[in-house]
Amino acid sequence: MKESAANNYWKSNIRILIALLGIWFISSFGFGILFSDVLDNFQIGGFKIGFWFAQQGSIYIFVLLIFIYVFLINRLDKKYKKEISEDS
Repeated sequence: MKESAANNYWKSNIRILIALLGIWFISSFGFGILFSDVLDNFQIGGFKIGFWFAQQGSIYIFVLLIFIYVFLINRLDKKYKKEISEDS
């Protein structure tokens, strides 16, 4: 049972990691490169959004995703710590 809880923990961890990296990929590569021409039709603070994502937006999103990852992993640790310690 202990091995099952550990496997579930790592599967959940990898699922969170893939989701957050997917969001970062879309924000940096998608918004900053692929869709920048479309996004340049809109502005934030006088700057075109495509340019903003390429220069700053993806960095801000990456830092935000780090905090989200820490929050989600702490919650995951608390959940599985109880299950793994009960199985010991």
